[in-house]
Formats: sequence, structure tokens, C-alpha cells
Amino acid sequence: MDIDKDTSLKLLTQMMQIRQFEDKIMELLAKNIAEGGSHLYAGMEAVAVGAISVLNPDDYITSTHRGHGHAIAKDGDLKALMAEILGKKTGVCKGKGGSLHLADVSKGNLGANGIVAGSLGIATGAGLSITRRKTGQVVVCFFGDGATNNGIFFECLNMASLWKLPVVYLCENNLYGMSVSVKRASAVQDLTKKALAFDMKSDSVDGQDVLAVRDTVRKWVDFARNGQGPSFIVANTYRYYGHSRSDPRVYRTREEEKFWKERDPIKIFSNRMVEEGILTLAEIKLTEEEVIKSIEQAVDYAIKSPFPEPKELYTDLYV
Repeated sequence: MDIDKDTSLKLLTQMMQIRQFEDKIMELLAKNIAEGGSHLYAGMEAVAVGAISVLNPDDYITSTHRGHGHAIAKDGDLKALMAEILGKKTGVCKGKGGSLHLADVSKGNLGANGIVAGSLGIATGAGLSITRRKTGQVVVCFFGDGATNNGIFFECLNMASLWKLPVVYLCENNLYGMSVSVKRASAVQDLTKKALAFDMKSDSVDGQDVLAVRDTVRKWVDFARNGQGPSFIVANTYRYYGHSRSDPRVYRTREEEKFWKERDPIKIFSNRMVEEGILTLAEIKLTEEEVIKSIEQAVDYAIKSPFPEPKELYTDLYV
């Protein structure tokens, strides 16, 4: 297996951070400590962590409305991310972005956004910038299955293929666009076929297996970095929570949810690492304890941080 102990611990730690972070956000929403919209990534951790683990620090990602996991996997600071979601001045965007607009350009995270498929235009523009500047960077563009039905998806894949842009378009197919099953929304069930119109390389991967995601994305990141152009990957995964806090998930059966939770990405990876003799159960337990402590520290930091001053409302604006 092409993975050492340090790498395995980082993958495990980041997946646990995302899970604990999201569970804590749901708790804070229930207590009205966190306010506004928040779309949680729990269950999908292997996609963000596996994909981003093969990027260089100066490579870019673009995110979605369900963006906490991407931000954490791109080495985001837990305290600054939590503070941002609570609207605090110490947040990564000074409390002005909140959950739906997490961004940290210093880490190569060009940001989440509340527009379905909005990440595609940003990623394609970043890819064009890279080719013009000849920096050798790569962009991984995250988006959901629902985005593949939007016009901008087809426009961006066409431009990227035409200009051989260094973009890996990564569809997180969690089976639902809000409450609508992908089976009802897309005429093509095999979403990889949507890349055929643009003569673009495509692939699919088990989004619950962080090592499978890592290997698949590495292949296409190398492809892009070598000047061979874009690719389209479909990672099949599942979100544990509803679309947002107000979603009672009546469109999903509890049997379906049970099936996917039995394929929990953290459990799959932990079990494999123990079986391969790379990690011990004691090391996994200690990692979880340290992660829980770090999330509690992030919450404490965020709650105690000040809100931005009203006079800052019009700063940091481009228009």
C-alpha cells in the first residue's frame, strides 16, 4: 500500500475533524449560537480529504454551499473557520462570509458560494489564469450532482476542454439535489457520460473510500499538471444530514440511510489501517480524542471572539 503512517494519520485526522466540526455546527444551530443557513458535509469526508491530499499547497480549490469539509481539508484553521461561521471578526473572512462563503485565498481555497454550479465558473477562470501565468498549478473544482444539469456546467467544460485548462472537475454525487433524486433530475444516470460531449477524460470512484479517491484524483491532477487538459470525476457519496437544518429528509428511506452509514468513510479507513498494521486501535482512539478537544477549543475561541464593528460593513468590497 502506497501510504505511510504520517499520511494515514493526517487523512484520518482531517476526516475526523470534518465529522466533529459538522456535528458541532448542528449542535450550535440547535442552540441558536450559530445562525443562518448551514449545509453540512458529514458522511462525505473521504472526497474532500482524499482529493485535496494530493494537491500542492499553492494549488487551488473551489467549493460549494456545502463547503466546510473542503476548507478543513485545505489545511484551514479550525478556530478561524468556526469563528467565521459564527460571524466573528476573527473569522477567516472577518465574519463577513459565514458558512456559505468560507474562503482562504492564502491556502488556495477560492471559496464556497451559495449558487449551485457557481464553483465551475470560478475554477475555469482560475484554470485560464494558471495557463496565462504558466505557474504549473492545478484547480480541483468541487460541485454536486445537481450542478451537472446547469448550463454553466456545459459551458465551462467546453471552454476547459477547448483550451486544455488544468482543472479537475470533481462531482460529489450524494444522490440528491436538495430533495430531488439524481435519478429524477438527470436523463443520464452515469454522470461521467456528460463529459463525452467535450471529448474530456472522465472517471468515477467510490467516494466513501479515501484511498480510492486519493489515487483517482492523483492520476488526473498529474494529467492536468502535465499540460494534458481537464478531466471530470464522479465521486459517489452520501450526506448524513439533510440538505440544511430545516430538512426532515422525508424523501429518503431509513433503510437507505442505514446502508450508507454502514459504509462510513472514517470506519472504512480506520478498519483498513488496523488490518494493514499501519495504525493501532489505541492510536485511532487517541486521534479522535485530540480532534474532539481541538473542536471544543475552536468553539470556545469563536464564541469569545468579538463581532466585526459596524463601520467595517463597507470595507473589503470590490464594487
